[in-house]
Amino acid sequence: MQKNYKKYFPIFVLPTLLAFIIAFVIPFFMGLYLSFCNFKTIGSAKWVGLSNYLYVFRDSAGFLSALWFTVKVAIVGVVSTNVLAFALALLLTKGLKGTNVYRTIFFMPNLIGGIILGYIWQLLLNGILIRVAGVDLTFNSTFGYWGIIILYNWQKIGYLMIIYIAGIQSISGDILEAAKIDGANYVQTLKKIIIPLVMTSITTCTFLALTDCFKMYDQNLALTGGAPANQTAMLAMDIFNTYYNRTGFAGVGQAKAVVFTVLVLVISLIQLRITQSKEVE
Repeated sequence: MQKNYKKYFPIFVLPTLLAFIIAFVIPFFMGLYLSFCNFKTIGSAKWVGLSNYLYVFRDSAGFLSALWFTVKVAIVGVVSTNVLAFALALLLTKGLKGTNVYRTIFFMPNLIGGIILGYIWQLLLNGILIRVAGVDLTFNSTFGYWGIIILYNWQKIGYLMIIYIAGIQSISGDILEAAKIDGANYVQTLKKIIIPLVMTSITTCTFLALTDCFKMYDQNLALTGGAPANQTAMLAMDIFNTYYNRTGFAGVGQAKAVVFTVLVLVISLIQLRITQSKEVE
């Protein structure tokens, strides 16, 4: 069987490998090259060196503003979604009546597309703001910021909750029973046993929440569209606007995309390193 496995392994891997190379590897290196060019089409690309990257880091009203706004969304969004998802997971692993129904209800928002969610929450939040303060989400960047946080939490909590539930249910009942016999209260059990043993789930959920925050586009587009004056535009939206909506700035947009990719990669690796170091067997 091992001989057959080794013999036919390349045949089964080849289609997926070719698709990966065509759809990801080749476009990635082409995009990397184009980030050093000024172009309208690939055939008209002219090498301009580092000028695109220099413009990116001088673009305080565009890229740097979007980066800072995205970081603020990511910090609050990652913490809030994980804390609330973990709390729900703890609650829904207590054997409460109707647990499966609650799990389904909390998970359902994750099945709805970001564009639709954005417009739904735009209507809801604007309705409240207009009634209470006579303004909408586009009046102040603070309103847009918290609108994005609320939307992101509502969409993501149920998905992360399922991962946490799987982690909590994988803990041996004997360990929890031993802690109870030794006189540990619930807080001590949570701190010393449950959290360390679900650290793998925490690593996964933190990674997913972090990368999703940085990649967010459709919710941002539908909820605020970057208003007012692009103050609520996140990185993905700023890159899109630079590339498609500013004539002659395709190279700059491509450079922003490369910087964005490197940022997400570095931040994700740091987060993985920190959380994985706290995992226990």
